[in-house]
Amino acid sequence: MTTARDPAFTELLRRKVRGAVREGDPLARYTSYRIGGPATVFDPADAEDLTAGLMVARRSGVHTFVLGLGSNVLLPDAGMAALVIRVGKGLQRSDHTDSLWRFGAGLPAPLVARRTAEAGWSGLEMMVGVPGTVGGGVYMNAGCHGGQWADVVRRVWVVDRQGEVTERAGADIPFRYRRSGLGDLIVLEAEVELVPANPGDLADAIARHLAWRQAGTPFNQPCCGSVFKNPIWTGEPPRPRERTAGQLIEASGLKGYRIGGVMVSPIHANYFVNTGEGTAADVHGLMKHVRQTVLDRYDVVLEPEVKVIGSLGEWLEEGATDE
Repeated sequence: MTTARDPAFTELLRRKVRGAVREGDPLARYTSYRIGGPATVFDPADAEDLTAGLMVARRSGVHTFVLGLGSNVLLPDAGMAALVIRVGKGLQRSDHTDSLWRFGAGLPAPLVARRTAEAGWSGLEMMVGVPGTVGGGVYMNAGCHGGQWADVVRRVWVVDRQGEVTERAGADIPFRYRRSGLGDLIVLEAEVELVPANPGDLADAIARHLAWRQAGTPFNQPCCGSVFKNPIWTGEPPRPRERTAGQLIEASGLKGYRIGGVMVSPIHANYFVNTGEGTAADVHGLMKHVRQTVLDRYDVVLEPEVKVIGSLGEWLEEGATDE
């Protein structure tokens, strides 16, 4: 099987695209966990360049994996055989007509939150503390403080692995909690509909959101954000007082528990922090221990929110490892 590490493939890719192609690039530099081994990394110059790279990979039989700011993923210690396509500066469109705003997938969500709030438009201000890009946020239906991308998305432009670009209406995307249902599609741009609001009020809201994140999360340490989704309670088993994933983990006495270089944050129990020498294997082990402890104590199965990625760019179920 041809992989993105094959020198012949990288030579072909460089001839077909305009963006940078780097071999043996350590993925740890591109993730908020600061974890991940070497890979061939492609930075598309724009959406057309991204599509060109996808076509080269498909024709060569090389798997691809799209990476934004790396805030909700755990990449393998051994690196990746897939071509890693970084959606960043080449896809940072931003414009609007009245309430409709259109953003490129590579724009950081906190920048979008500030930009729309300063212009007096509400609907994305809560994203100021959510690390990640527009593309990743839409794809994962990211959210916090009672808001999510699904609330505002009206249209999305996506490309499939064959390089075909299509437009999807937001109403036709099967959004649910931390999922979009877009499957194997890659988000290129998104159009959202916002509502007018007082810029001063929005500035106050942004300040509150940032203060909450700084006081209640280890925002200045290497981590991926929330490791587990909050349970959706349906009445069985009986609902305990501890209702969020963080509360369940804390009540299980796991704050400060560590495996290797990765620790359950003493500040927020649903954040695992890399203390300096952490590995993906350490995170896997800690996830397994935390899930089992919460299950034994509360009969609640915590579902991972972090996306555990394998060598070929595939999502590994339930935080498993392919190493």
